[in-house]
Amino acid sequence: MKIYTKTGDDGTTGLIGNVRVMKNNPRIEAYGTSDELNSWVGLLSCRVTSDKDREVLQNIQRQLFALGADLATAPQKNMGKTRITQDMTLWLEMQIDTYEAELPSMKGFILPGGNEVAAICHLCRTTARRMERRIYDLHEQESVSNDILQYVNRLSDFFFVLARKAANRDGQEIFL
Repeated sequence: MKIYTKTGDDGTTGLIGNVRVMKNNPRIEAYGTSDELNSWVGLLSCRVTSDKDREVLQNIQRQLFALGADLATAPQKNMGKTRITQDMTLWLEMQIDTYEAELPSMKGFILPGGNEVAAICHLCRTTARRMERRIYDLHEQESVSNDILQYVNRLSDFFFVLARKAANRDGQEIFL
């Protein structure tokens, strides 16, 4: 099977449910940014030294695939059901709370960076924020599940706390 289909040569792409939309459709922007974030998380997963962190990140990658599938499904075909659930948001909150419990109080604004892992975490955080904005662009046109909206909001918080953990581990957290 060839990787190219030539069906997108006219500027359209297919959604799950056999619906075609323009490639710059807000839905495509949203799940494309989810895919971009997933790639950054893949790099981050390669760079972390903790097996536990790697396991958490790989779980997030699976969740991002589910999110992408939700966003790539034509709204008339998903019947109001999503793969992203409230339980996934609660799981993210547990991870945030666990990491945050290991950290000292913040002394002010934190500069992105400190070490390579922290810097990649900040790239994930900012990409997650952009993904959230793209999903809200879509939400202005078509209803997006509250479970998705909550999940994507927590995701950037998770990467912020993981960045702090990574920088703090080496004494490299940089305050403004």
